[in-house]
Amino acid sequence: MTVHSLDYILRRGVAEIIVEEEMRELLRSGRPLRLKEGFDPSRPDIHLGHVVGLRKLRQFQELGHKVILIVGDWTARIGDPSGESATRPMLTAEEVNANAQTYMQQFFKVVDKGRTEVRWQSEWFGKFDLGDVFRLTSKFTVAQLLARDDFASRYTSGRPIALTELLYPLLQAYDSVVIEADVEFGGTDQKFNCLVGRELQGMVGQRPQQVFLTPLLLGTDGSQKMSKSLGNYIGIDEPPQEMYGKVMSIPDGLMLDYFEMLTDVPDEELAEFRRQLAAQSVNPMLIKKRLAREIVAQFHTQTAAQRAEAEFERVFQKRGLPAEIPEYSLPVGGTDIISLLCDAGLVKSRSEARRLWAQGAIEVDGVRLGGDQLQVSLHPGSIIQVGKRRFLRIVDADTGSKN
Repeated sequence: MTVHSLDYILRRGVAEIIVEEEMRELLRSGRPLRLKEGFDPSRPDIHLGHVVGLRKLRQFQELGHKVILIVGDWTARIGDPSGESATRPMLTAEEVNANAQTYMQQFFKVVDKGRTEVRWQSEWFGKFDLGDVFRLTSKFTVAQLLARDDFASRYTSGRPIALTELLYPLLQAYDSVVIEADVEFGGTDQKFNCLVGRELQGMVGQRPQQVFLTPLLLGTDGSQKMSKSLGNYIGIDEPPQEMYGKVMSIPDGLMLDYFEMLTDVPDEELAEFRRQLAAQSVNPMLIKKRLAREIVAQFHTQTAAQRAEAEFERVFQKRGLPAEIPEYSLPVGGTDIISLLCDAGLVKSRSEARRLWAQGAIEVDGVRLGGDQLQVSLHPGSIIQVGKRRFLRIVDADTGSKN
């Protein structure tokens, strides 16, 4: 490996490496490394925020190293707050298993399955007894655990911290001991937990793992980290048109971060984008379109990315209609617009529909709706638009005809 390629892997899309010089020595040694990536299947889907770290794992795999994927089927039942400053609900074993299967299906869209070893925590924690718990917890103090930022802030403000949550970093650390991890990967919000693993390995006589932290990707709102619970995410299983449109909706100021963390566009080209944007010599939309194509092509195809771009231009730039629009048969006697949007699946709840109505985000045949009157005159062929990307065509209840 050249110095340039090593610098690229250890610099681009990286927040911090602990300890970097030790990490470089390991990579120069030529020994295949065991790269630990753990996940709690508290939710089934992967979004672009997860992809930042997964792309790094793939880069290391291409150098001959092996990923050890830890399925946190035990810690998911505890509920790690991971900066959320609230206790997450415990999950049943059935929920964990269902989420894990979906997660892994998406995980291997980025990471090479042939160079990955999947391990479930229940392999070792299923054999844990009370004595094992006492021995593990005796190695750390409450003061050490309360040094974690979200625990410290909750303790100071009087918000509850369950004892099970204090166990979480210890269990994650024990995973590193069991699999003898050389490097643990995670977002910056996992720094404390990864360092506990490094410390525990040293206590039991193992070489302490290196900690490889990637930045937290901001979501489409441009202000908070990408999260399904916040609704500011771009899922990797979303259709090409939806994915393209969401990328185009991010603030211009995030474009270069997305390029750096989510694409292989060369650094030299990104530097030119940066120069052009600073000089205002290029329309930012042109660069954002390139970004959207790059991301869609990763999870679909180049052809799908081109079609998604053509669809975006027709619908949003030329104010045309999508090539394919879902249809909905209007019930005999009609209905109010809130009920219709819910029944047709354009919104998740009546409260969301009312919020969109109040924001003026609903149109019928190009006319923006609003006010207190929720009864709307619809006829076969009417087009309902919700926000920028959701459309519905009304058809006759009896014949399914648009006329």
